[in-house]
Formats: sequence, structure tokens, C-alpha cells
Amino acid sequence: MNTDAIPRRHHTDGHADEVDTVALAASLLFTHGQTTEKTVVAAEQLGRTLGVPVRVLPHWDELVVELDHTSFSEIVPAAPLGVHMGKVLAVQTIVHRVCDGALSNAAARPALEAAGRMPPVAILRFAVFAAIGAVSLGVIYGVYDVASLALIAMSAGAGALVRRWLGKLGGNPFLEPLSAATIAGVIGAVAGRFHLSDTQAFIAFCPCMVLVPGPHILNGAIDLARTRITLGLARLTYAGLIVLMICTGLLIGMSTVGGALQAGPSASAPFAADVVAAGCAVASFGTFFSMPWRLLPLPIAVGMLAHAARWALISILSAHAATAAFFACLLVGLIVAPIVDRLRLPFAAVGFSAIVSMMPGFYLFRAASTLLELVASGPSVSAELVPAVVANGVTAFLIILAMTVGLILPRMLFERFATARAAS
Repeated sequence: MNTDAIPRRHHTDGHADEVDTVALAASLLFTHGQTTEKTVVAAEQLGRTLGVPVRVLPHWDELVVELDHTSFSEIVPAAPLGVHMGKVLAVQTIVHRVCDGALSNAAARPALEAAGRMPPVAILRFAVFAAIGAVSLGVIYGVYDVASLALIAMSAGAGALVRRWLGKLGGNPFLEPLSAATIAGVIGAVAGRFHLSDTQAFIAFCPCMVLVPGPHILNGAIDLARTRITLGLARLTYAGLIVLMICTGLLIGMSTVGGALQAGPSASAPFAADVVAAGCAVASFGTFFSMPWRLLPLPIAVGMLAHAARWALISILSAHAATAAFFACLLVGLIVAPIVDRLRLPFAAVGFSAIVSMMPGFYLFRAASTLLELVASGPSVSAELVPAVVANGVTAFLIILAMTVGLILPRMLFERFATARAAS
């Protein structure tokens, strides 16, 4: 949220300044990845401490803060487009300090404004960890040759630099994933056209996997589970459009060069390589979400444990990918749900960071490349292409559904238990 945005007030009230402070805290949490429920709870708790009992009504592009038993309300522009765990942590800390009496009411607003000005991670760290994350995903899918991993790192790093440059320019948020995915498609297609690598599909796919908007998917699913239907659908629509832009950019890059990706089956990595690479991927996504260095060990440890469980389910018990993803994410949810409240972190961002290496980007982008091949084939299309598109698309959907349910189910149960215990 732009802290300089001017809220719209309906009627006047002597508590306008306090409501402004509550609205600022709520908008900072809402726009930077905190779940809707935790945003509402934190804002209303802050309001009670400031002497202004309020109701917070979240919508996709605005928050309405109403002062109870009065006609006063304030509407603040706020669209949940980004994730910045550093800001969420800072705002939650400020709210708790005010509620505990450690920070005066008068100092709350300046502190919140300072939190809103916190910058994202440095561009060098952002680009380096984008490369590390993409390479780690390549290792998980069985890519080990140095040339392929170098191309993956170059593609992801270049995409990260372009994303950060476009982000500074402002404008449409869909241009960033579209541009980064186009770069990945071009480099992948060039690798295939000139036979630079035998794993050209992964050279294109892995940099695109780091663009998947997991926190928005999870926050949207949580909103739906809490019957915030309109907001949940809006979040999922936004996430779906980002995925569409990733696929579109990938296809544009491939078609520009005139190369075709031969997306063969993925290979299973050995246990040690799989778990270590998963930890590196988690560190990368923690960086994307501006997680402070001191907090990275938590999602890294949980993500490595979850990936070890997934590897065992698939390699030893021959479980389906969706089944293994469900139980691995259930494990993550059970561990993360009680911890994030204590550390005052956004659940969706921490949870997604821990499970990012399980996202079915391979199936999703293989469906996209097969679709491009189907369109390019024209009347001479192979009868096997249509079932391949459907199979890959359905597999990706089932894995995402299993991951989402497995991750948010413990969260919902934990919040229900905590509410019941507080009421007793």
C-alpha cells in the first residue's frame, strides 16, 4: 500500500486519527501477504487498545474501517498484490507493542509509516537467490549437467533483474512474470534449437517455476474456506492470471526463436540431493518474500523435512504425486501453524516457502508447451497431443489442490482450537 494514499471518510468523528492509524495497520498487513483473518483480528485489537472499537471489512481493492455504533467509516485503497514478510513482521510487532503498552498510542502511526517504507531485499540478493532457486528446482527434477544448470541460473537471474526493474517503474503487475517467463522461453528454445543441452525443457521451465504465486493461491483458498467468497475468488483469479502470464511468456519466448521444447519425463533425484535442493529453493522463496535472514532457518528446516517425507512416499511407497504432496504439506501445516503466530509472520508466505519445491510447475508448463505444439501442428496434429495436454493439466490441478488442502487444514483447525480455548 502507498502510505500517502488519502482515505475516504464518511461523516466526521472525534476519533478520526485513531481510525486512521488502525486503517494504516490493516492496509499494510493486507497488501503484503498476511491472511485476511489475521489482518482483521490485528486491526480490531489495535482499535480496541486505541479506544476505537472498529469493524474491518476487507475487499479486493479496498478496506472499510467502521467505528462501532457510529456512522463514521473510512475507506482505504488496498489491493493484496504483493508479499513482504519484513513489513508484516514489523507491523505485527508494532500492534503487539501498542497493545502491551510498550509503545504509546501517539508513536504508533509514525512507527507504522516507517514500516511501510521498508525496502524489499537488495537487488543482488534477489537475483542471486532467483538463480539458486531455479537451479535447485532443476536438481530436484534430475538436471545435473553443468551447462544446463548454468543456463537455468542465467535465465532466472536475468528474469529477476527485469522483474525488479519493471517493479520500480510501476504499472501493470502482470508485466513482471510475463517478461521473466519470456526470457526463460527464449533461452530454453535457443538451447533446444542449437542442441546446447539435452534438458532444454527444464532450462525453460525451472526459471518459470520461481514465478508461481503460491501465497496468493493459499490466501485465496483460506478466504474461500472462511466463506469470504468474493475476496477468495478475486485472489485466486489474480493468481490464475499470473500463471496465465507465465505460460503466455513461456510460449512467446519459445515461438519467437522458433524452437520447440521436448518436454520429456522428469527424473527423481537421489534422497540427499533432493532434500538439500529443497532447502535451497525454500531459502530462495524466503528471499523473494523479503524474509529477514534470521528467520530463514525455520522454513528451510520444515521444507527439507517435508520434501524428505514426499521423497519417501513416492520412492519407497510408490504413492501418487498428489497423495505425497498432500501428506507432506499436511506435515508442514502442522508444524508451521502454531509457530507463525508466535513469530508474527504471514502463514501463507512461510507455508508456501516451505513447500514451493513441490509445486507442479513441470506439469503445468509441459501442458503449455504441448499446447503450443498442438496449435503449430495444424491439421496434421497427433492424436496423442490432446490427451497429453489434459493429463498434464489435470495432474497439476490435483497436486495444487492436494497441497492447498494439506497446508491450510491444520491452520484452520488450529485457529478454531485457539478461538475455542480463548472463549472458555
